[in-house]
Amino acid sequence: MESITHGVAIIAWPLYAEQKMNAAMLTEELGVAMKPVKGPGETVVRREEISRVVRLLMESEEGEIIRSRVKKLRDSARRAVDNGGSSHNSLSCLVEKWRNEIKP
Repeated sequence: MESITHGVAIIAWPLYAEQKMNAAMLTEELGVAMKPVKGPGETVVRREEISRVVRLLMESEEGEIIRSRVKKLRDSARRAVDNGGSSHNSLSCLVEKWRNEIKP
């Protein structure tokens, strides 16, 4: 979330738990990340692969598309939390409801 709200593309490197699901969502559904790949029979991602993914993300046309997409998502997130945005309004309604319920 922090990377997206700052408009920074992501290298999704899942290690355990829900990280694999999150990496799939960021790369395949949202298109704001790239995922390094382990070589056949390897248990860790090699430094050459990390270097390749970093260069792709920073220098390639595919990386430019991802960086552009994450900036659009950042702008959308900013609009949502600004005064009058959907997240701002939802939280304001929740606070107002809570205030009304606790009044003596």
